[in-house]
Amino acid sequence: VPGERLKLTVLVKGAGCDNMSALKMLTPAEGLPAMKRFVVETIERAGPNASPPLTVGVGIGGPFERAALLAKKALTRPSGEPNPDPEIAAIESELLDAINATGIGPAGYGGAQTALAVHVESFPTHIAAFPVAVNLDCHSHRTTSVAL
Repeated sequence: VPGERLKLTVLVKGAGCDNMSALKMLTPAEGLPAMKRFVVETIERAGPNASPPLTVGVGIGGPFERAALLAKKALTRPSGEPNPDPEIAAIESELLDAINATGIGPAGYGGAQTALAVHVESFPTHIAAFPVAVNLDCHSHRTTSVAL
């Protein structure tokens, strides 16, 4: 790697929340409204099985596998830290509000706190593709980084 240091990031998560994750290949014509619906529908399908309140990682763009990697990378950002791109940060905020409006709540018992944070990462993609991946992490969201 360039430089004299190596940064390692670890994300500890269980399979229950991971099992509720999803990926969908949308068309560009479906646009952001379809992406937002897919994210919220993924949360609704997961219900209590993902152990809410959740941290939600969303990856958009790239080819199929890049979207999934982006969603996982999104989960390694410090919880609640918005994307530096203001347009993506606005999407994160809108998705957080929509997810919390589902009323699933902690452990699925209802309430206003279904997600604690939504983090979105993006990457350029082919003009004919719009891959979207949603990777869920449960209430015990644990991530850390160290530079060696």
